[in-house]
Amino acid sequence: MGERIEIERSIPLSREGVQADRAPSQVMEPQSQVMEPRSRSNIVDRAMNIIISSIALILVSPVMLVCAVLVKLTSSGPIFYTQPRVGLDRRRSSNGSKMYDRRTRDLGGLPFIIYKFRTMYVGAEIRHRAVWASKEDARVTPIGGLMRKLRLDELPQLFNVINGDMNIVGPRPERPSIFSRLRVDIADYSLRQRAKPGITGWAQINQSYDTSLDDVRRKVRFDLEYLQRQGVGEDLMIMAKTVPVMLFRRGGW
Repeated sequence: MGERIEIERSIPLSREGVQADRAPSQVMEPQSQVMEPRSRSNIVDRAMNIIISSIALILVSPVMLVCAVLVKLTSSGPIFYTQPRVGLDRRRSSNGSKMYDRRTRDLGGLPFIIYKFRTMYVGAEIRHRAVWASKEDARVTPIGGLMRKLRLDELPQLFNVINGDMNIVGPRPERPSIFSRLRVDIADYSLRQRAKPGITGWAQINQSYDTSLDDVRRKVRFDLEYLQRQGVGEDLMIMAKTVPVMLFRRGGW
């Protein structure tokens, strides 16, 4: 659940503005007709996500309060960390009600702001580009490291679910600069945007943080498997399997 932007290593993952001067038709994207997501009711799906995320917010609000206090007391800076991410590609969804302008730059999906508890020192990412994950990171605060291990830094994303930007279950959203690179390098990567991004997902519970392009490719296969099986039952199963992954660090995510 969640990305790791870790210690800088010599892996050129991010290229800011890589697609800025390239027309959408020139982007090396897969043919979307190869895989069609399983259809699902938007009304039922939205109702389930609102109900479960609202209940979850009530249950975890004491934990979130403690996290907020610890973040504020242990390091200077804001409590929350926000970052733009790429969401659902409504241009490929006939059910989308909020169409964004086709004449604008093709980001691969509808951009939104994701919320997390801040786990790094302020200014830590200014000196570094987005890179592959590593187990240790000197930029992470002590309390931030603990929250990451327990995935508590992801709890504010329940507000993203209520806002409609995310679902509880779905592919993890990526930042635009990284997305623009990966959709060129990895076949079928853009197909992940056929579903709303999620806090947890089939890929997250089956594989840990990405450390290479091969890891991303494996996660893409998991994401596409989810798209073909998506539904209320599948989502509830993944939510149930997420709990032991969080508490006991079993499996991925």
